[in-house]
Amino acid sequence: MSAAARAGAAAAPEDETRRAEAVAEGFRALYGRDPEGVWAAPGRVNLIGEYTDFNDGFVMPLALPHTAVAAVARREDGVLRVHSADLPSPVTELRVDELTPGCDTSWAAYPAGVVYALRTAGHAVGGADLHLASTVPTGAGLSSSAALEVVTALALNDLYDLGLGRAELARLAQRAENEFVGVPCGVMDQMAAACCTEGHALHLDTRDLSLRQVPFAPADDGLALLVVDTRVQHALGDGAYAERRAGCEEGARRLGVSHLRDVPHAELPAALERLADAGEHVVRYVRHIVTDNHRVGEVIDLLDAGDVRAVGPVLTEGHHSLSDDLRVSCAELDLVVESALAAGALGARMTGGGFGGSAVVLTEADAAERTGDAIRAAFAAAGHPEPRIFPALPSAGARRLS
Repeated sequence: MSAAARAGAAAAPEDETRRAEAVAEGFRALYGRDPEGVWAAPGRVNLIGEYTDFNDGFVMPLALPHTAVAAVARREDGVLRVHSADLPSPVTELRVDELTPGCDTSWAAYPAGVVYALRTAGHAVGGADLHLASTVPTGAGLSSSAALEVVTALALNDLYDLGLGRAELARLAQRAENEFVGVPCGVMDQMAAACCTEGHALHLDTRDLSLRQVPFAPADDGLALLVVDTRVQHALGDGAYAERRAGCEEGARRLGVSHLRDVPHAELPAALERLADAGEHVVRYVRHIVTDNHRVGEVIDLLDAGDVRAVGPVLTEGHHSLSDDLRVSCAELDLVVESALAAGALGARMTGGGFGGSAVVLTEADAAERTGDAIRAAFAAAGHPEPRIFPALPSAGARRLS
């Protein structure tokens, strides 16, 4: 199979009816009854704007066709049961009135954390049975955890008739990850899973959660946006993410602003001078956040002007900032960018939390296969496992399937 064929097969639009039926049947086999419905929430890839969300800044993710699918039904006894079709583990059973941060450290903490977040916010959520299956690659920086959280939140919102909007569901899903799982993430991943629309990127202001659906369909311009999963597993709970967040908060405190979003790009040189005694790492973190917020604006302007190809160099500039200033890249991610550009790609950058995971590559559509081959060859020459490469097709956000 050619590189292009492999890429297309990896990202072919899912047969949602078939997947919903399969997950529903798995639910019946597990729990001996019918689910009350089946829901889906996607993974995401971030086009530009990294580590800016917890700085009240701007981001621009798009949803992938890869989704977490959940069959769910309510229970009357206060018991929460969760199971994954993707893992060789039994059903996890918990009591909803005993959910506390740290009570479960397995993958089940993500859906359980949503129940905890809903209940602690005062919403009358009781027990439930959940059976989940996901095609979102784990550890690839594509927000598999947010997909699990948001699909759980949407299902419970519908079943318990909570009447919560998409942004509020995303906030509660973020709270689940922050408080229950213990990862101090921003809200971008959950908002992308909840709110993205097909054929668009989501321009999100993480301060007030205002959003704009920006038309973005690379294929219409003869382009392809590739996702390159390096297969280097990343883990954001190891302290590196928290350390960078703390450094950004220290920079904001020293500059007298609530968040780094309030530092104008034009005033960055003066701001960095004021941080001379704050530590070299704080200076670097502040420079990345302020310039990446500016890059989001640049990409918006280019897309509005129809100059999609000019987005490429902005992506590459963003990668260098993430690698040199924030220092969250790794050898494999840097190699993706270097080999893609050498093969003629318009631009490339790591995406997500870093320390592994994935990169995005913007290339001419007729050069996508050649670019993918060049990346694979570079990985082989360096002794790395073959990366997984597939096109990022801007897809729909969370939804009920049946």
